[in-house]
Amino acid sequence: MALVLNEEQVMLRDAARDFLSAQAPVEHLRKLRDAGNDDGISRELWSEIVDMGWSAIVVPEEYGGLGYGFAGMGLVLEECGRTLTPSPLLVSSMVASATIAKYGDEVQKTTYLSALASGEHLMALAVDEGDHHAPDRCTTSVTESGSAYRINGMKTAVVDGTIADTLLLLARKSDDTCGVFLVPVDSDGVQVDVIAHLDTHRAANITLTDVEIPVENELKGLLNADYMLDIARIGQSAELLGIAQEVFERTIEYLKDRKQFGVPIGVFQGLAHRAAHLFTEIELCKSVVLDALGKLDSEADNIGEVASMTKAKLAAVAHLAAIEGVQMHGGMGMTDECEIGFFLKRCRVLETMYGDRYFHMDRFARLRGY
Repeated sequence: MALVLNEEQVMLRDAARDFLSAQAPVEHLRKLRDAGNDDGISRELWSEIVDMGWSAIVVPEEYGGLGYGFAGMGLVLEECGRTLTPSPLLVSSMVASATIAKYGDEVQKTTYLSALASGEHLMALAVDEGDHHAPDRCTTSVTESGSAYRINGMKTAVVDGTIADTLLLLARKSDDTCGVFLVPVDSDGVQVDVIAHLDTHRAANITLTDVEIPVENELKGLLNADYMLDIARIGQSAELLGIAQEVFERTIEYLKDRKQFGVPIGVFQGLAHRAAHLFTEIELCKSVVLDALGKLDSEADNIGEVASMTKAKLAAVAHLAAIEGVQMHGGMGMTDECEIGFFLKRCRVLETMYGDRYFHMDRFARLRGY
């Protein structure tokens, strides 16, 4: 695809920016944190997001969606990064909707896709089981018992696990292969424990004890979590791009306004060079993210390589932007009063979620045959 936005995409991006800057600025996240909201989101804001049509962006039209593709969702997530908006868009509206649209049978599509598009049903991705991202080491077990599956295990740091109605859960079968299963959160034997991340967003540790689901709840064509995770990684990268751009723009404004020795500190060569370097890195990242979203839409064969390259690059650049933003703001950048610190915290969580840059550099090398 061309690495420029078309007219429709520009309109979507601008509408998302206007809406989120007005309805969900960083102050919105601060209020959720101070209120101790265990959901981690505002249900009222989510209702407004649904009314904007964003929850239906990747759902095919025949199931009540917009069928607008991953590029459109990526633009919205980028704007969410600019305002640090907590919502189920990444996992429920992007990952789950796309996964069921591609791998679900007709019953699963009919049951879930329209509900996901309308925002009435929320899903979470339950993959990791320890402190580090290691989907290949899945130990959650699933055994067949007549016409049902019985699941035992634990999943950690499940994003949106506090608000999800259904889990997209990775589990290991008796033949040592892995599968993905649709597990209702209200099933007997499911225990959800809320945890607060560094960025004040909420996640959950979920324990499953003899949880029974129908065999029809397996996504038959999905033998591992790679497809789901690669979509999530590219979506995260779009959000990281939004964070990097917003931090950079705020920092440039501060360099223009803050004066020392009677002149703006931005005229000092040391700071100007650092800002220029960061600008070039962010410009490169815009093309990287847009290309990755296009590869998802075109169902490219090398999507695993693209996802890992994109996540590794955006994690590094967003980290650089956040660190530079805090440092160039000086002592006030370390205070809770200054919003720059919120971007650093969110960046640190997104960096490690579904694999940090070192995980993805290693994965990229292995996929390329090194």
